[in-house]
Order: sequence, then structure tokens, then C-alpha cells
Amino acid sequence: MAGTNSERQLLAEGPAIILVEPQMGENIGMVARAMANFGLAELRLVNPRDGWPNEKAQATASKADHVIEGTKVYDTLEQAIADLNFVYATTARSRDNYKPVRSPVFAAQTLRTRFRAGEATGILFGRERWGLTNEEVALADEIVTFPVNPAFASLNIAQAVLLMSYEWMKSGMEDLEAVPFQALEQRPSTKEQLFGLFDQLEEALDSRNYFHPPSKKPKMVDNLRAVLSRRAFTEQEISVLRGVISSLDRFSRNSPRKGGFTRSGKEAPTDDSADQ
Repeated sequence: MAGTNSERQLLAEGPAIILVEPQMGENIGMVARAMANFGLAELRLVNPRDGWPNEKAQATASKADHVIEGTKVYDTLEQAIADLNFVYATTARSRDNYKPVRSPVFAAQTLRTRFRAGEATGILFGRERWGLTNEEVALADEIVTFPVNPAFASLNIAQAVLLMSYEWMKSGMEDLEAVPFQALEQRPSTKEQLFGLFDQLEEALDSRNYFHPPSKKPKMVDNLRAVLSRRAFTEQEISVLRGVISSLDRFSRNSPRKGGFTRSGKEAPTDDSADQ
């Protein structure tokens, strides 16, 4: 979603994102945006093809300026990860080595645990066209791979970073009180309140000869109650529904509530007695 709120805390922590020989500035910008969306801020580039800084990266970062401005560039991958304690390499291909292969969820939890322990961590992402070499993967501690369609396993670099960034954020939700905002807590309705809704609705329908023919009324009532009992209403929801029924009982199309409008869109005549 577009837009930010400057009054909210800007998260800028977690593992470094290391792009090995990225080719397009636009992709780097989209990576920066994905990182900023989920609280990551440290972007490292290894020998970017078009050099750095890059105007196209800045343009596509969608105001993730803190990521772009803090980006560091290295000549070799060894230099880029020299200060890190633990590194994951992302790949969609099977590798002939003995490194553990982890899911994004497992990897994010591992990174979170190590981050809380004060370790410096990173995630390697390869070139847009052919990823990481075996030699580059060998520099990592473990491999992380994504559960994708086996016949169409290629992710672009920004998608891959987005997935890992999301899992990183999700792994620390308890630190952020689960979500950035909470729905208002509402008490569930009691059965007595639900029965009151049943009675009110049935009386309103009965007065309008809804239950016709009379021999079918018991079954129609059962069906109506079954519909209204399919989910657990809150007290507020019961109140809303009963308010709707009261309004239908009290006002008609020809004599709507004061200040309302008729079906044609014209202002309805005032009936002060209706509000007494």
C-alpha cells in the first residue's frame, strides 16, 4: 500500500541484504522498497553492473531513502560478508554440497534468534539471470530456498527479497505487539442477547405476514435462527441488527425517518410524531 506515517517508528534493523552483481538499478530500488516495508535497512552491493549511486534505483525505491542512502558497495563477496557472523544464501536450485537447506520461515526464525543474541547476519541474493555460483553459496553457512512451482521456480530479485523480508518481520511480531494496530476489543454476545434478536426479528416479520402459509412457520423460524446462529455475534453487532429492525418497524417507505429521503431521492416529509 502506498503512503507512510512519519509519526510511527521507523524500523531499521536486522540482517544485511547482500546483492551479488545486481544488473539493473530499477531492481535495486525495488529491493530497497521491499526492505523498508518490512523493517530492514542495511543493503550491500557487490560489484553492481551500472555502478553506484544509481538514479534509477533512487527513482524506484519509492522513498525508501534511508536504505538507498545507507547502501554500501564492495568489490568482492568476501569483503561484503567479512564482518558477519552468520549468512544465508538464497537459491532455487539443488546444490551438490552438505549445507543445511532451510525454509524461509525457519531461516527467519534463526536470523531473529541470532540477532537477539547480538550477532551480525546477512542474506545473499544472486544475479537476476542466474543467481549465485556454487563458490558463492559455499561462503554462506546455510541455504534458504522458497517453496515455489517446480516448473516455474524463478523469482526476480525484488520478489525474493520481499519474501525473506516479510518472514523476518513476521518472526518478530511479538516484539511489535503482534500487529501495528489492534481492532477494538468487543465482548461476545450472550445467548440471552441472541435470543432477544430472534424474538424481535420474528415479531417484526410475523406482523408483516412473512411466515406464510402459517403451517410453514415453524420450519421458517428454524431456518432463520440457523442463519443467525452460524457465527458468534458481538454485543455491538447484536445492537446494530436490532437497531435496523427497530427502524424498519418504526418507519415505512412512505413515511421515512425525519431527515431521510424517499426512494426517488427527494427529501421525505417531516413527521415529528415519529420521533416522540
